[in-house]
Amino acid sequence: MEHPIKILIVEDNVIIADDMQSMLEEIGYEIVDNVIVYEQAVDVLKNNHVDLVLIDIILASDKTGIDLGKHIREVYNIPFIFVTSNSDRATVENAKTVKPDGYLVKPFEQQDLYTSIEIALSNFNYSRKEKTKEIAGEEGDAFTSNSVLKDSIFVKKQHLYYRIQFGDIQFIKADNVYLEVNTVDKKFLVRSPLKDYLEKLPRNKFYRAHKSYIVNVDHIDAINSKDIMINNNLIPISKDFKEFIISSMNS
Repeated sequence: MEHPIKILIVEDNVIIADDMQSMLEEIGYEIVDNVIVYEQAVDVLKNNHVDLVLIDIILASDKTGIDLGKHIREVYNIPFIFVTSNSDRATVENAKTVKPDGYLVKPFEQQDLYTSIEIALSNFNYSRKEKTKEIAGEEGDAFTSNSVLKDSIFVKKQHLYYRIQFGDIQFIKADNVYLEVNTVDKKFLVRSPLKDYLEKLPRNKFYRAHKSYIVNVDHIDAINSKDIMINNNLIPISKDFKEFIISSMNS
């Protein structure tokens, strides 16, 4: 099972910090620590695994959040996001010098926080892969409200973002401008073209079985000349996909 993303909060307003922690834990992130000054943050980073840092620019210490951002850039290979009340040009220009992976202006909602983190992680991971030539020739996905994190994907249902392991997705059905993402016991509606969504999923498991369906081959229970069955759902398949599945079964 995948471990949750571990986040360090560096914010000297305790009420805001606690509110941020509640928002993040509700979505499914793990808070490594919640600190108010530069020195505490440096100590936490030194002694813990942290995937991303949320940093207030103005801290209750001589050293600012920008100093902390510089320290992270020099010592660690992780993304960080500035969270601040100041959006004036001078502050933004100063913040840009340490190349933050995001900039979030207070006050903000849970969705703003989630979106900023998703973009930062997505862009950071893509940039890192580019540098190591692991994905040469591929383009990075633009962020949507259904972004990918490692071996899972977030989908929104009502006011919450649910994290779904790729292995739990059985099939995806296109319905006008929406997609119906089906797991063993839940359905989620996602606004996305089927082709774009397929690009977010592992290529060795998910295939376009029909113009209106993506299927997870691990969940196929039965097959005939025109359909496959997944969890008692009969799904039409194209001639090419039928040949691919039969070839795979016989190989």
